[in-house]
Amino acid sequence: MESRNLGLKECNQDFGKRVSFLESEKSSDDQEGPPVVKKLPQKKSKALTFSRSQLSTWPAYAPGQMILQNRKPCSFPEWQSTSKEQIAASVAKPRYLEELECHLRKELQSLDLTKGKVQELRLQPYREVFEFFMEEFRTYKPLLASIKNEYELTIAHLKEKIRSLESVNVILATASDQYTRQVLALQEQEKIEITELKKDRIYLLKLIDKMREEKCSLETQVSKMRKTVAAEYLRYLSECDARKLLLIDLNEMYRQKEEMKLATTVLEHEGKGEDSVKVTLALKMARQDLTKAQVELNTLKANYGDVVPRRDFETQEQKNHELSEKMQILQKDFEELQEEYDTMLEIHKQVSEERDQFYNDFLDVQRSSTPRPYWGKCAEVIPGGVERWQTLSKGKTSDQLVDVLLEDLGAALLREKDTFVALGRSEKVPVFLRCDGMVRNKKLTKKEVVAILREIWKEKMTIDLQKGRRTSLSEFFLNFFQRRYGDAIAFDWTYTIFENIKLFRTNETMSLFYRILIGNLDEGVYHSHLQQLTSLLRELSIVDSSNTGQLTSEQFSVALKSAFPSKTEEQIQELTESAGYKLENPEDLVMYKLLFLEDEEGKTEPLIAKLKKQYNNDKKSYLRELRAELGTLEEVRPDDLRAAFVILDPGLAEHILDTYISLAFQTSKDQLDPAGSVPLETVMQRLKAGDIKRQGIPVQTEPKHTIPIAEESEVT
Repeated sequence: MESRNLGLKECNQDFGKRVSFLESEKSSDDQEGPPVVKKLPQKKSKALTFSRSQLSTWPAYAPGQMILQNRKPCSFPEWQSTSKEQIAASVAKPRYLEELECHLRKELQSLDLTKGKVQELRLQPYREVFEFFMEEFRTYKPLLASIKNEYELTIAHLKEKIRSLESVNVILATASDQYTRQVLALQEQEKIEITELKKDRIYLLKLIDKMREEKCSLETQVSKMRKTVAAEYLRYLSECDARKLLLIDLNEMYRQKEEMKLATTVLEHEGKGEDSVKVTLALKMARQDLTKAQVELNTLKANYGDVVPRRDFETQEQKNHELSEKMQILQKDFEELQEEYDTMLEIHKQVSEERDQFYNDFLDVQRSSTPRPYWGKCAEVIPGGVERWQTLSKGKTSDQLVDVLLEDLGAALLREKDTFVALGRSEKVPVFLRCDGMVRNKKLTKKEVVAILREIWKEKMTIDLQKGRRTSLSEFFLNFFQRRYGDAIAFDWTYTIFENIKLFRTNETMSLFYRILIGNLDEGVYHSHLQQLTSLLRELSIVDSSNTGQLTSEQFSVALKSAFPSKTEEQIQELTESAGYKLENPEDLVMYKLLFLEDEEGKTEPLIAKLKKQYNNDKKSYLRELRAELGTLEEVRPDDLRAAFVILDPGLAEHILDTYISLAFQTSKDQLDPAGSVPLETVMQRLKAGDIKRQGIPVQTEPKHTIPIAEESEVT
């Protein structure tokens, strides 16, 4: 207890020294300006030693200008204190503290917290006040500066960590979106398969019921036939007995008649005086013959009394044989159906297990994946605001929205570049990019790039028509700008155009030009699209005999069938609907010439997009059938490919077939080596890059085991 009181007394003495020192410091601050730090006498402590100098006697927790000190620091409350002394002192807030607080309030009020990062804006006034405080009290400046630097380093480290976590978050969101799409695709596929299996099961059950009904009907017919045969047998047996009785009666009557005739003859002979002995002997012999005949007749009746006529027997035997064969066929069909039904049950069981497994995987992915991003936030960042973002994001998936954002951000970065670094003069560099040094960025808009590409196509087709052959697009691309702007700045234009078309992959005109320029697609694809559109417009103009520019849906379908005779009814219906016709209003008129227009950025109407999509689908299907026809060949020779084309497309012209084979083997018809071979994958890749399409009507062949080929992106 005494040591405790001694500690309290030492604390009170220490507090008194601090108060006196701070009052002297306050007075010196008010009179001389900058604070002067004075050293107080050091007091030894058993644990730690503190400096006794303080900046102000006014406590930080004071509610106003004045605060009443009710008790000493380091002292116990009144109910615990041995001394009941109270010290009342009034302390005023320092002037410099008021100025700093006033400056801080003004800075915070002047901030616009609706823009940018709010926390960083609020932190800036506090930094300024802290710096003022450091500058004012130079004695503590090193310590305060080290504290500030430590905080700044910590904040920078946390910002860097947040940026790294944001990139990880983007990756996780992308992975989540991808797995979600995969799960949804699996679910849709599973639903379709389950629906088909249910339909097959219902069909098989109906077929089994039908077979059972037929079996019951046949059994009923067999039982009726047996009853009929038994009745006929009884009827024939009764007729046989009646016939026997009738024969007996006839024989008796015949015997009586013979006896009467014989008696009459005897009487006549007697009347004539003939020998009675001779007549008696004849009568005896006749009776013996009659008895012998009667015995033979009875023997025949006894042996063949139960025999039916051969004609009836053969008829019944034939009917019985036919019924037995039908019964065997039905029994065999029933057994096959039973086996198929058991197989379907087993497949259904496996599908159910896979469905449960996929559903569990989906739940696991759903629990572990991050939530889908809210794409509406992009409207605040994309130039043009909400309206432009709604136009860009309409009907697009998350993957396509990422492409849109990348294109927009890439366009902004491309506009900020003033120059490009040339790729050098290596043979690997395309000819239109083969230069050294730095080239200028022309900073073209999307509309300007599309307009230049149209001019390039127009001039190239004119020159190719004059020369009578098709030139390389990569060489013509450079020559076009050299003729127009000279060799000095031609590469400025080629680099600018190339970077733009490489960036805007979703633009149809730019994407098609880019793929042809780098050699991933043959130029014939572009001319094939133009030929399709020209043929369709010509047929539409022929149908529009009155030249009104409007057609009904029926007239439009007739023109489509005339322009594309190889297309199916389903494809014709798709093209009709994409043109704007509605099934419920077949008499509506559509301005068909407007369907062929393009805007300044190269965007086409739905009809043109649907034509290109059908072209790509037909091309994929054609190549898939071609690969199936080639079978399991690893190396393909020209004769093998020619035979596969002829079998698959009998209507293929000879010169077109030679073109396809030359494209597959990358050589002319004259230089083609019949014994040479090329890997199958290489042949398919080359054909995919060319203008390959079916020339005749598809031939229905037996299904074969097909090897799936790699899907390519749609030709724009």
